[in-house]
Amino acid sequence: MEHAEFVTELKSQIAALRAAAVAAGPDAPVPTCPEWTVKDLVAHLARVHSWALCALDTPPDGPTPRAQPHPEAWDELLPWWDARADELVGALEGTLSNTPAWTFSADRTYAFWARRQAHEVAVHRLDAEHARHGGEVPSLLFDVRFAADGVDEYLTTMLPRQAGRTPVEREGRLVLHAADAGRAWEVRLVPGRAPEVGPVQDAGTDADATVAGTADALYRAVWGRPSGAVVSGDRSLPAALPRP
Repeated sequence: MEHAEFVTELKSQIAALRAAAVAAGPDAPVPTCPEWTVKDLVAHLARVHSWALCALDTPPDGPTPRAQPHPEAWDELLPWWDARADELVGALEGTLSNTPAWTFSADRTYAFWARRQAHEVAVHRLDAEHARHGGEVPSLLFDVRFAADGVDEYLTTMLPRQAGRTPVEREGRLVLHAADAGRAWEVRLVPGRAPEVGPVQDAGTDADATVAGTADALYRAVWGRPSGAVVSGDRSLPAALPRP
């Protein structure tokens, strides 16, 4: 996907998340994020967007940026988040994708943040929809290309980062297959080492576990959200993947 596509997706997901959050109400529990309310969810997004904005203004070799403090009261928090979200979208829309910026990845450009924020908001949009509707959100299906990219982004960017914080304690070979996207990934886990992600070897025949389904289902599964993906083999292996 291209930079402009991620920015368009980011705008769409922000609008949908906001609508679901307002409909659910600030005190509604978020079943997919235990101990969070909708207010906590919005506060998290406000911090993340503020942090991303600071990152865009920080040189690639600069110090780790810090988010601005956000208001605590719901009536003040919501418009504060709106303003940060608008600023973020505006900055990403109005600047070339290869503009240098601080990131926590080898890709130290604005393009990284467009992709990262689009998926950050999409996953939390799903959380807001669960807060609004409960355990099932049948009407929400993520675009195939976007969802497949989200699986890839989790495996290649977020998983190694999280594994550095929460070391992997399992060993095994995990294969993920998104049939409708025509994409597959292999993850090799070794205790104490960063997960290795790459193309599937030997058609995945000796995998210890396989997660298969639509790209939408795999997207939800890798982020630990309710999913229709089918797990075969050692079901504890995909469950062991460290998540933010």
